[in-house]
Amino acid sequence: MPPARSAPPTESRSGASRRALFLGSAAFLLLPRSVRAQGKPTPAAPAPAAPLPEPRLLTAVPGKTRFKPEPAPETATWSIDGKSAPPALRVKLGEAVRVRVENKTDKPLSLHWHGVRNKNAMDGVGGVTQAAIAPGADFTYDFVPPDAGTFLVRPLVVGGSSEPSGRGLAGFLVVEEKAPPAVEADVSLLMQDWRLQDDGTLLPFGQTAFAASNGRLGNLVTINGANVPATFEARPGSRIRVRLGNACNARATRIRFEGLKVYVAAVDGQPTDTFEPLRATLPFPPGTRYDLLIDLPAEADAKGAITALVGQGLQLATVVTKGAPVTEKRLPIGPIGENPLLPREVKLQNALRRDVVITGGAALQKDKPEAEPVYSGDAKRIWSVNGTSATAGLAPIFTVKRGQVVVLALRNETAFPQALHLHGHVFRLLHPLDDGWEPYWLDTFQLLEGRTARIAFQADNPGRWLISATVLERFDTGLWTCFEVT
Repeated sequence: MPPARSAPPTESRSGASRRALFLGSAAFLLLPRSVRAQGKPTPAAPAPAAPLPEPRLLTAVPGKTRFKPEPAPETATWSIDGKSAPPALRVKLGEAVRVRVENKTDKPLSLHWHGVRNKNAMDGVGGVTQAAIAPGADFTYDFVPPDAGTFLVRPLVVGGSSEPSGRGLAGFLVVEEKAPPAVEADVSLLMQDWRLQDDGTLLPFGQTAFAASNGRLGNLVTINGANVPATFEARPGSRIRVRLGNACNARATRIRFEGLKVYVAAVDGQPTDTFEPLRATLPFPPGTRYDLLIDLPAEADAKGAITALVGQGLQLATVVTKGAPVTEKRLPIGPIGENPLLPREVKLQNALRRDVVITGGAALQKDKPEAEPVYSGDAKRIWSVNGTSATAGLAPIFTVKRGQVVVLALRNETAFPQALHLHGHVFRLLHPLDDGWEPYWLDTFQLLEGRTARIAFQADNPGRWLISATVLERFDTGLWTCFEVT
């Protein structure tokens, strides 16, 4: 069934293993004298392979960041290598990501490569795909991303993700196409938010009221670790690529484009036919990424903005045209190319079908809509999937043979929208009657309260994989499950 074409929803293998290192003694062929007498040469020993490069070192360290002007104190944050700006790791498609993570914080850590169709041992879920990195220890991530695209790096430890993320640990992984689109600038914008108290310190973590409701919504938003708006310049008439990602603990918003003609070229790292966002807005729950192509006005000092629809509107970034104009003619904006590793269609006829039901959380007081949500129960097991609040050691809810198509009916029986992420795979969001799907691949989307959505994917990546909340306080309190591909 061909996919229906529309804008994104209003709500929103396995990598090659590391190159073999052949070491050891030469192999000798013992020849009889009669053969040697005929002058037959002994085969030469193979030359040893070049050693692998040392992995890049990323150190998670406590530090201080100034968010409020003096005399307010600096805020105690965590960062990579002591830098306030989150890292943007870049590799070319086909190159390995080799990163050694040192944990110099006082909490266990692991880094999830959000959106990468990774090999399972490198997915970065502490307590499921690896042991969490203990304070003072380190772990090396070593994988070759199978797809080009824009991916997030987020802390993800069973029962302990909210604090490292809420203190600032996050980043981008950019896997560049072998033939990327011609642009004058390639800009990465990573949104985070912070829950600050009046004195500039972070509100203590582990708040049950947050975990049971909307999550830890910050009251200060940053782009690339600095106060908004981020401002950058580009030449008049230039074409720019903007990689936009949401690494907030919980903030789901919509983004609007002002003074810019924007085309979406990729969603959640996967290329799509370019389209203009409906009403110049896009849904933006935690974990979502967009690759945008923008042709700037030809006149100097023209301005455009990317705004989050928070309150009266919060400008996240502005671009101003400066310098000599670009005069070279260029082709119209078009697709950045297909991913040949993904199927053109998902065959639903013989799919394995399973229900995934989300329950728990606080109950809203319908007779008092302005009142705080009411919650009662175990503060560490607030949410459930198919009746189970997840902890380390959880058994998979289903097992499937590699290559099988899976259709999941995700039902949200809670009082809150749920942002959900499928690990190790990408999926199609199906239409209600399974008569088509949205024309882009996703790994993250938002399911409204009281709604059911169906997703379809080909389970082609072996291992035990999560379906998880991207609101990290919910993840920490049970809102995830897993399945196994054999």
